Amino acid sequence: VQLQASGGGLIRPGGSLKLSCVASEGTIANYALGWFRRSPGKEREFVSSIDWTESQKYYSDSVNGRFTISRDDGKKTVYLQMNRLKSEDTAVYYCALSRMRVAQRTAVGYEYWGQGTQVTVSS
Repeated sequence: VQLQASGGGLIRPGGSLKLSCVASEGTIANYALGWFRRSPGKEREFVSSIDWTESQKYYSDSVNGRFTISRDDGKKTVYLQMNRLKSEDTAVYYCALSRMRVAQRTAVGYEYWGQGTQVTVSS
């Protein structure tokens, strides 16, 4: 499975962005998906994940209530809607696919990764 993330950019604090991640090969159906991010000087951290039926959605405490994950299996795409962005959300955001159906909250649970898209929140 090849994953391609997009949608990042420069945005002012309080603004919104929607990230997309498309599988160019294979399928995402029946698999869990997730988003992670890495800020300068920090370790990669979990942001959000979704199971194969969309019945399970998990968020980190830092983004809960501001970010929403969703998926469209027909388009082989997972989304991350990011609202009320803060400067501390600045990072490279990575999408990932797990062969498990249950949503995973650690990086070790994912076998396939996208290349990342830069999100910069600054005035």
